[in-house]
Amino acid sequence: MKSVIVSMIAAAGLMVAGSAFADDALLKKGNCMGCHKMEGKLVGPGFKEIAVKYKGDATAQAKLETKVSKGGAGAWGTMPMPAMNNVKPEDVKTMVTHILAMAK
Repeated sequence: MKSVIVSMIAAAGLMVAGSAFADDALLKKGNCMGCHKMEGKLVGPGFKEIAVKYKGDATAQAKLETKVSKGGAGAWGTMPMPAMNNVKPEDVKTMVTHILAMAK
């Protein structure tokens, strides 16, 4: 019985880790890593800094989905965020959810 429980916990951990890796792959596929890093500024802010800035903001998901899709400027300085119209809306949603989860 104990080995079954340990196996279930291990499987759940692998599923979560696999999901995070898939979401990281979306960030690379969308060319986000050309301007952002996981932590610290590159051209734009690091994803963890974005997550911390918007932690607790109930409107953050929608705001950031719009920013990724349509572009914008002013939230982090003068460098504009280009529109990422090459990324599917469902992928944008997944990426933003993944980024916001980094604040935890």
